[in-house]
Amino acid sequence: MKKFDILLSSTNDVKVFVNTVTKYDYDIDLTSGRYVVDAKSIMGIFSLDLSKPITLEVHSDDCDALVEELKPYIQ
Repeated sequence: MKKFDILLSSTNDVKVFVNTVTKYDYDIDLTSGRYVVDAKSIMGIFSLDLSKPITLEVHSDDCDALVEELKPYIQ
């Protein structure tokens, strides 16, 4: 499992982020405070506080391609 802090500052960022993570088969979660949502759920992401960085948890050790695609959002 790998963890990163990300920032999704606009509606378009969320849309592009969800389209990116849905291409991968492994589980990916977003954590904000005590809330955890599936990173592939656009409605779940919009339920989080997007004004602060969110913790991204990738439940795979072989996720280099995903990390490369998400570089614009990683803090």
